[in-house]
Amino acid sequence: MKIKAAVLRESGLPKPYRNSRPLKIETIDLDKPEKGEVLIEIKAAGLCHSDLVAIDGERPKPMPIVLGHEAVGTVAECGPGVTAFEVGDTVVPSFVASCGHCEMCRAGRPALCQPASLANAAGTLIGGHCRLHQDGQSIFHHSGVSAFAEFAVLSEYSLVKISDDIPAKHAALFGCGVMTGVGAILNTSDIKVGDIVAVIGLGGVGLSAVMAAAAAGASRIIGLDINQSKLKMAKKFGATEVFDASLTDVVSKVKHATQGGVHIAVESAGVPKALELAFEITRVGGNTIAAGLPNPERTIEISHFILGAHERKLQGSYMGSCIPSRDIPRFLEMYKRGKLAVDNLASETIQLEDLNEAFDRMSEGSTLRSVLVR
Repeated sequence: MKIKAAVLRESGLPKPYRNSRPLKIETIDLDKPEKGEVLIEIKAAGLCHSDLVAIDGERPKPMPIVLGHEAVGTVAECGPGVTAFEVGDTVVPSFVASCGHCEMCRAGRPALCQPASLANAAGTLIGGHCRLHQDGQSIFHHSGVSAFAEFAVLSEYSLVKISDDIPAKHAALFGCGVMTGVGAILNTSDIKVGDIVAVIGLGGVGLSAVMAAAAAGASRIIGLDINQSKLKMAKKFGATEVFDASLTDVVSKVKHATQGGVHIAVESAGVPKALELAFEITRVGGNTIAAGLPNPERTIEISHFILGAHERKLQGSYMGSCIPSRDIPRFLEMYKRGKLAVDNLASETIQLEDLNEAFDRMSEGSTLRSVLVR
């Protein structure tokens, strides 16, 4: 079938993107779903930092590629052998499929699914296929989803069925930003009632972590960012205090305010300096969590002595350490009960033709979450 999609053919083009137009709206071919695959009609797709770093070249992707990995859609057709879904189901894709058979999946850690990780790096579906084409050339899939399009073919292992009573522009955010931020707190951090939590980087993931910390009973929630508007916004999501992360004495300020540091610090900025800051403001015996994703070649400097002598934890959290089939419905239920104010994350809705300008705003830090709606 012919579909419209936003195709990235070259990364690293100069900003502003409203002028260089890295994302081109093109008519391309989408194959029918094969065995174990599902065709979905995209209803909404959130714009994520992981899309931006593909556009600017911070984390290179195979080209050409259709970006977009945070979405919600409706099942339009099921390929042979698919029994878990039927036409009309509302589904949220996971940006890491779960094969169910590899070592990590068997250990209950599907975010680290080995076949899916290899497929994501190669720009294919988990079966190794590309279902997107144009003039005989394959077009790659972003994280097995490629949601900046009218329709998408995905592996059934990428999909989670949800109820159809949630607005699409909010439901889409559970596929990445909410799942990653909430999961970092509820799954990775081992939070306890009364803990003091800090979140460094107050975008969609960070604010989701703030909301989860409040829902989990944190006594204080400290937000840190270099963007003043995001610092103000954080208090609306549950932060009790905020600090400008660019201040030279921010570490001493946080340690003084918390009598030695926070119990849990979640870094969600995807910047090495932010993770170093998170480590520095974590107290003795505390847990520092890396939820952001920088360029793979970037490194951090931390004190080996403090890590050992203070019994500190430095822990990664990918996809919020989630089991999507378990956690997306769980987090949606928290949303329905008023525990997660996800409605406030979607700061604007856009169309396919608005994507380049929306990524300018993301790069400038002037928006929380833009959501492509159809």
